[in-house]
Amino acid sequence: MDSVLLASHSVSDVVIRDLQRDNPWWRGEPMKPLPRVERDLVRSMRRRLELGLAPIIVVRGPRQVGKTTAQMQVIQALLREGVEPRRVFRVQCDDLPALSKLSEPILRLMDWYEAGILGETLNAAARAGRPAFLFLDEVQNLKDWDVQLKYLVDASSVQAVVTGSSALRIERGRDSLAGRITTIEVGTLSLAEVSAIRFGQRLDTPLRDNGLESLVKKDFWLEARDNAERQKSLRDDAFRVFSERGGYPLVHAHPDAPWPQVADQLNETVIKRVIQHDLRVGDRGRKRDPALLEELFRLACRYAGQAPGIELFAREAQRGLHANVGVQRIRHYLEFLDATLLVRLLQPLEIRLKKRRGSAKICLADHGLRASWLQEEIPLAPERLREFPHLTDMAGRIAESVVGAFLTTMGGLDVAHFPERATEPEVDFVLTVGATRIPLEVKYQRRIHAMGDTEGLRSFLEKRAYNAPFGILVTQTSEVQVDDPRIVVIPLSSLLMLR
Repeated sequence: MDSVLLASHSVSDVVIRDLQRDNPWWRGEPMKPLPRVERDLVRSMRRRLELGLAPIIVVRGPRQVGKTTAQMQVIQALLREGVEPRRVFRVQCDDLPALSKLSEPILRLMDWYEAGILGETLNAAARAGRPAFLFLDEVQNLKDWDVQLKYLVDASSVQAVVTGSSALRIERGRDSLAGRITTIEVGTLSLAEVSAIRFGQRLDTPLRDNGLESLVKKDFWLEARDNAERQKSLRDDAFRVFSERGGYPLVHAHPDAPWPQVADQLNETVIKRVIQHDLRVGDRGRKRDPALLEELFRLACRYAGQAPGIELFAREAQRGLHANVGVQRIRHYLEFLDATLLVRLLQPLEIRLKKRRGSAKICLADHGLRASWLQEEIPLAPERLREFPHLTDMAGRIAESVVGAFLTTMGGLDVAHFPERATEPEVDFVLTVGATRIPLEVKYQRRIHAMGDTEGLRSFLEKRAYNAPFGILVTQTSEVQVDDPRIVVIPLSSLLMLR
C-alpha cells in the first residue's frame, strides 16, 4: 500500500488521467481505429520483440511517416494474441507537457505503473512468464530519457519500444545505450506499401528484414530487376501515384483530396511543425531563427540531389533574407535540419583514411515535401515526363534525391557519394556493406550514352583498391541496355521495389 501511495503521489492526477486515456485497453475499451494496411515497420518491430536480442527497440524516422500508427498496430496485435492488457504500457511523450515537470519521468511513471496497473514489479511479472511491454512515442522530448532507460533495463526485465523524430537526440541516446538497443530506420512509404494502400495489392519485394549481405551479389540485383518486371503493371501504377504525390501516408490515405489541400497539410504538420516546434529551442535554451531555417529548407528543396556547398547556401541565404549570415551558422542549421530526418546530408566517401573532399549531397526525406513547400510539381513517371521534356533535368536531380533517401532507410547500409577528383569522375552514390563497395549512378533520361553515362561507374570499378565487383545504373525505363557485364541496369521504379 505504501508503494502505491508513493507512486501516486509522484505522478499528478492530470498525468494519470492522460495515461489512462493513452491506454484504453486497461479498462477494456477499444483503441482508436487504425489503418487497414500495416507498414513493413510493424513486422520489423514484432520480429525484434519476438527475438528479444536487445531490451530496447529504437525506431527513428521523420515526423508523420507512421511511427505512432505502427506502434499502435503492434500493441493491437499483442492484445489480440492474448497478452494481458495490464502488461502493455504506452506513453505519448510529446503530448503530455506535465511529464516535463517530473524528475526522472520514465522511472517515476514505471513506479506508478508497477504499483497501480501491473500490480507487481517488472521482475516478478517476467519471472512468472508475464513480461511487460513499454512503448514510448517521441521519447526524445523527455530529458535524459536514455539515462533513465539504461537504468530501467539494467535493473528490471522489460521490453521497450521507443520512437523518435530527432536523429540528433536519438543518436545521443543510442551512444549511451550501446549493447542494449536494436535500431530500425523508417522513411516514407515504400512502393510496395503505396501499392497496398492505393490498389489493395502488395508488390512482392526481395529484400527482407534479415541483413544486407545479398546487396553485394550481382545475381540478387538481376533477380530483383526481373522480379519487378514480372509485376510491371502494378509497379508502374504504384510508381505513377508515388511520382505525383510522394510517399507520406497521409497523401495516399486521402487520394481524392485536391493536391493544394494535401500540400498545405504536409507543410503544416511536417515542415512547419519541425521548424517552429522541434527546432525552435537549442540545447542551451537559445532560440533558433525560424526564418533562416525556412530559407535553408527551401534551398535544400531547390538543390535536392546535388552537393552545392556551404558557401553557396550562405550566399543564397544572404540574398533571400537580406541579412549577413555566416558560413558556420549555415552549417549548424543544415545539421539541425538533417537531425530532423527531413533532409539527409550524405557525406563524400572516405577511402583509406584520405581526407574527404567535397560537400554533402542533399537528399530530401520525400519529394512530396519539395512539391508542397515550393508549390512546384515535377513529374517522375516516364509517361508523364514525356509530356514535359523541359523538366527532364530537374526530374533527374529529384530522382537522385529519391534514391538517396531510399538508401538511407536501409539500416546498417553505409551510403556516401563520390565527388569528382583530379583523375576520377564523380559517382552519385557508393554503398558499403562490410568491405565491399557498390557504386550506383542515376541517369534518369530516356536515352543513355553507353560510354559517357557510365564513365563514373567504370572508373570506380577499375580501381582494385575500391573493392567493387559490379555497379548499378539507375534509369528511367527498362528499355536501356549497356554492353558491360559489370553494370546492372535497373529502372528507378524497380530499385524502389527492393524492399
